[in-house]
Amino acid sequence: MSEERSQEITGSEIVLGEGPDDAEVMLIGQNPGREEARQKKPFVGRSGRYLNSVLTKHNIDRKKLYITSVVKQTTPRNRKPTQQEINYWMSYLISEIRRIKPKVVFLMGEVAWKTPRFENIYYVETYHPAAAMRFPKARQRFEMDIQKIKAQAKVTVTEGNGL
Repeated sequence: MSEERSQEITGSEIVLGEGPDDAEVMLIGQNPGREEARQKKPFVGRSGRYLNSVLTKHNIDRKKLYITSVVKQTTPRNRKPTQQEINYWMSYLISEIRRIKPKVVFLMGEVAWKTPRFENIYYVETYHPAAAMRFPKARQRFEMDIQKIKAQAKVTVTEGNGL
């Protein structure tokens, strides 16, 4: 895909996934926000800071996770991506899943729930961190779902290591 063509979709910079190529867990969000576009890293803005706090609380090492989004560009006024934008980027997301071969895919929010399912991968559909920050019921569910990651994969911080 050419960068010129991708710029036609939303007119913003591309933010690709990051994390180890052998990650057992892949976290998938909706699309990057302004701070993610500025740093060219996924989940580093307000939602990312909240996600980090929940991971830390549950002793999960973010460095062991592969973190990405369905849509790889910001959207105007950070609106929910359109179906056209989702369709445009879905093949790239599928290639990320095939390359990483995670044991667990943690789908954060309605856009991420549209991710195709592959055999031999455990999927967890949960709220997006932005919703979990705002709504107590969503927060409870999000934290319960984070525990499922620990039950399915080796992602915890070992003694003496910090996040």
